[in-house]
Amino acid sequence: MTTQDLWILLIILPFTFTQSIFLFIDAKKKGSYPWFWGIWGLIQIPLPTLFYLLFVVLPYRRKQKGGNNK
Repeated sequence: MTTQDLWILLIILPFTFTQSIFLFIDAKKKGSYPWFWGIWGLIQIPLPTLFYLLFVVLPYRRKQKGGNNK
């Protein structure tokens, strides 16, 4: 491992941990497979966050918005 690889790793790791923690906590609040989102957040950046926004957050907001109108 070169020093450049080490620097890249040291820069990316905090982002993956932060993403994973955010996804886990938010998915737990919304009741949407928190362990799945947390583990996937550790594996790569930024696809888990994008998919989480598309498949969990947007439907959750639509559900909340629709429930307030009734």
